[in-house]
Amino acid sequence: MDSDDHVPPPRFFDRYSFSSSDDDESRPSLHSTNRRLDCMIQFLDRKLSTSNSNSGNPLEDGFHCPGSLPEFVGKGGGEGIFRLPDRRAVHPKRPPSLEVRPHPLRETQIGRFLRTIVSTERQLWAGSESGAVRVWDFRDLYGESAEDEEEDAAPFKEVSSTLPSASAAVMCMVGDEGSGVVWSGHRDGRVRCWRMGSGTGPFKEGFSWQAHQAPVLSMVITSYGDLWSGSEGGVIKIWPWEAIASAFSLTVEERCMDALEVERSFIDLRSQVAINGFSSILTSDIKCLLSDNIRAKVWSAGYLSFALWDSRTRELLKVFNIDGQMENRVDFLLVPDFTLEDEVKMKIVTSSKKEKTQSSFGFFQRSRNAIMGAADAVRRVAAKGGFGDDNRRIEALAITFDGMIWVGCANGLLIQWDGNGSRLLDFQYHSSAVLSLCTFGSQIWVGYSSGFIQVLDLNGALLGEWVAHSSPVIKMASGAGYIFSLANHGGIRGWSVTSPGPLDAILQSELAGKEFLYRRIENLKILAGTWNVGQGRATLNSLMSWLGSAVTDVGIIVVGLQEVEMGAGFLAMSAARETVGLEGSSVGQWWLEMIDKTLGEGLTFERVGSRQLASLLIAVWVKNDLKPHVGDIDAAAVPCGFGRAIGNKGAVGLRLRVYNRVMCFVNCHFAAHLEAVGRRNADFDYVYRTMTFSRSLSLFNMPAAGASYAGQLFRGANAIGSNSGDGMPELSEADMVIFLGDFNYRLDGISYDEARDFITQRCFDYLRERDQLRLEMEAGNVFQGMREAVISFPPTYKFEKHQRGFAGYDSGEKKRIPAWCDRILYRDSRPTSGSECSLECPIVSSVSEYESCMDVTDSDHKPVRCIFSVEIARVDESVRRQEFGYIMGLNEEIKCKLQELCKIPETIVSTNNIILQKQDTSILRIANKCSKDNAFFEIVCQGESTVKEDGQASDHLPRGSFGFPQWLEVIPAAGIIEPDLTAEVSVRLEDFNTQEEFVDGMPQSWWCEDTRDKEAILVVKVRGRYTTKTRDHRIRVRHCFSAKTKRIDPKPNDSRPIPGNLLHRADFQRLSSSYDVVDHLQNLHSP
Repeated sequence: MDSDDHVPPPRFFDRYSFSSSDDDESRPSLHSTNRRLDCMIQFLDRKLSTSNSNSGNPLEDGFHCPGSLPEFVGKGGGEGIFRLPDRRAVHPKRPPSLEVRPHPLRETQIGRFLRTIVSTERQLWAGSESGAVRVWDFRDLYGESAEDEEEDAAPFKEVSSTLPSASAAVMCMVGDEGSGVVWSGHRDGRVRCWRMGSGTGPFKEGFSWQAHQAPVLSMVITSYGDLWSGSEGGVIKIWPWEAIASAFSLTVEERCMDALEVERSFIDLRSQVAINGFSSILTSDIKCLLSDNIRAKVWSAGYLSFALWDSRTRELLKVFNIDGQMENRVDFLLVPDFTLEDEVKMKIVTSSKKEKTQSSFGFFQRSRNAIMGAADAVRRVAAKGGFGDDNRRIEALAITFDGMIWVGCANGLLIQWDGNGSRLLDFQYHSSAVLSLCTFGSQIWVGYSSGFIQVLDLNGALLGEWVAHSSPVIKMASGAGYIFSLANHGGIRGWSVTSPGPLDAILQSELAGKEFLYRRIENLKILAGTWNVGQGRATLNSLMSWLGSAVTDVGIIVVGLQEVEMGAGFLAMSAARETVGLEGSSVGQWWLEMIDKTLGEGLTFERVGSRQLASLLIAVWVKNDLKPHVGDIDAAAVPCGFGRAIGNKGAVGLRLRVYNRVMCFVNCHFAAHLEAVGRRNADFDYVYRTMTFSRSLSLFNMPAAGASYAGQLFRGANAIGSNSGDGMPELSEADMVIFLGDFNYRLDGISYDEARDFITQRCFDYLRERDQLRLEMEAGNVFQGMREAVISFPPTYKFEKHQRGFAGYDSGEKKRIPAWCDRILYRDSRPTSGSECSLECPIVSSVSEYESCMDVTDSDHKPVRCIFSVEIARVDESVRRQEFGYIMGLNEEIKCKLQELCKIPETIVSTNNIILQKQDTSILRIANKCSKDNAFFEIVCQGESTVKEDGQASDHLPRGSFGFPQWLEVIPAAGIIEPDLTAEVSVRLEDFNTQEEFVDGMPQSWWCEDTRDKEAILVVKVRGRYTTKTRDHRIRVRHCFSAKTKRIDPKPNDSRPIPGNLLHRADFQRLSSSYDVVDHLQNLHSP
């Protein structure tokens, strides 16, 4: 009935304390202040320049950029599939988030992607593919990014693995508050221990051991403090707390022995399978382990099946499949399990009695066992997707406070189970795979492969959903008032546990009002060039004239080539190669290398990506000093020729992120001939709707991002903006799109001689009026909403090769009418021509140069180039994160709402002292005195001690994760108490005065009769719906072996005295459902 007055670490609404005593800590650093001032000065400068420019004469179409060319804008933009993506600073369709680690560029993460996260009381931990582990302290979540750390991430500490490599990749992590460590399981089969350390001190690797021969896929700490680990082939091992505690007690000098002792202490659950007679237990990989601390059970999940275990006795209770059907039980004495570990190392350890029994089976039994082993191997292959039902694959497990188990499947299905393994209800809210589940209070958070997050209540009703990331949400964890979500690209965001809720609108309004503090404008020049090379090869002088002479002050160069290589045989072979994922050609490679040489590749520019589809080739080069801000390169190809199958016509594209904004470059070659206007329009529409980006193997010539299971499975989904959720084309999700190429639009209503005359006189106005592309854009039939600088250069088609000047136009028999076939168009973020660059309109561009290179004669087309002057608005995430913290700490409306939402209901417990003897059962009652809110309670064991001869107990030592001692059963150990109601908890003494030692997975003949009296300190942690802060009640439980019951001293030798009312033996009763003391409890008040 006592309440703990222990002050917890800073929580959700009190992490930012602005009292005078904390002035030094809360005052922004000089670097942070300078960043804010830079943003403010930039904001004021732009306002002044805008005011001055408005006083002058605007250019055509209302565009006010000095030095820019007039533009023509096509109709039909901003509607349907051509509408602009919503890029408001605070997205209106999702709650505001805390950017713990902004989306990193994929190319910077090769081999070191974050793959899992776990939250402890004070820290957020993450494990990477390199084996490194990093830690964010919750007190620093709003802190400024260090200059030497990766850009814009919250301050963190990182420790690399002793042997960083792909084999050391972190596969899973679990926090152990009781021991003050975090455990990580790795691809090389090792389990590593990391000491949490203090908030200011470093953390470091404690010790490690070889737990499995195959990767450690899952880990969990049970309600009794044991560490369970799962691996491939259905292998589950238990690492008893006693062995781990012994390793913790060793000195530094003795550490060379701790790993070996722990490594040999495991319990192999396969022996339990044989004893209990289950013929086929989870021979698939153990992807998920879940500890049901409420009932002291453990769930293990394969691909399509589950096993239920008793976490205290470690016995197998039940095996069932995804449909809830029980696994048949077959009684036999020995079932060999041919797992991957056995294939690596076959080790048979049996007693003499078992050896005699096995030999009596003879030939038929050995044959039967071999057949069963083969069947298990087939079953494992099927479960891994060889011919199994992959859509129903189990992906995630979670348990809620009401004791329900939730399972997420690859087909998007959510299944609710009770604690005994009975399937209750199914929910389907999304078609994408469920990859992660997290529970907090009365909510269930679901992360999908589409990047969506959904929030459900305990009954499965959908409370809210939004696009949380641009790639799959592979892991979630709760801590410090946030649900942290890890995306496949490595970004981490924190979402308030109250979302969706009343705080969201306030935060959105406040953050939007402070946009000028964290908005930065970057300036960039892009050179885009297109050339139909007519199957020829250019000289270096030609390339210098086209590209080399225009690269001054340019940051990005994109080049599109058409007709690199033609011919029926080549086109057919290219189509065949595309079907098996192969691309490129020797001629295409020649062009890339020649342009590399022209641009001084490696010295000034670096090629970051390319894509070839038959005769079409596109490539992008980035200036070296800009490269740290450019990445996430994806490629696409859409064939349009011969039934949309051959790449003689079609498009190739590259997509990249520049200053965290999405740009797409698309090189097209549409249908030829004067009369094929409709086919050209259809080609554009088909390309725009169907172009889908994915990572090309030619980009950087690097291995696929994300070598882990999740990374391989969702590599294609790791694309930028691919998860709009409403079926929009991927090109519509870009902030800027540039189309370039041989669009093949001709001049209508004019003869060859007339065209030549107008060209000679440079009278292009009349020719522009006959331009098919302009007419179709005016009608809204093609390139809807896109812009092109007004053409002021001669038509670029068709010429005789190696003839200079206007005399080079086709003078042969066909005398093709000159035309502007080769064009460069674009669309930026502007809803109107006069829109300014802002976080809502993040890219504003203008054309400063648009011309053809008439002196180049290597092809029947002239190359065209266009230089864009681009303004890019980006978020300074470090400053925004600090502003987020200031709002949370200083906004009075938010503070008042949080204090109301985070109230802890008043509760009382029926006793502080319990004495158990001879399998006694005591009833602990917890009453919720609040008439409005539910109380969420959890019972843990703060520590265990041996009672001395004088009846006193001290030095209560906790087990792993504050687990219970083996002699004590507490059920239910967590739950929800509705207003004005009482929960009953059974506290039972179990016979466990013997200890059995395991070596190499087998029990040894070592017993120890332990008849000393024991004492455990239980802590009932009570919290509200939205807070992690708890109100604690401590209960002393004494286990007495002697016949005479000893009186518990209410003032023991403990650092925290526990006052209480002494209960004598007469006050105990067996487990009952009666509520005979409820009326009395309702009239009590907690001290």
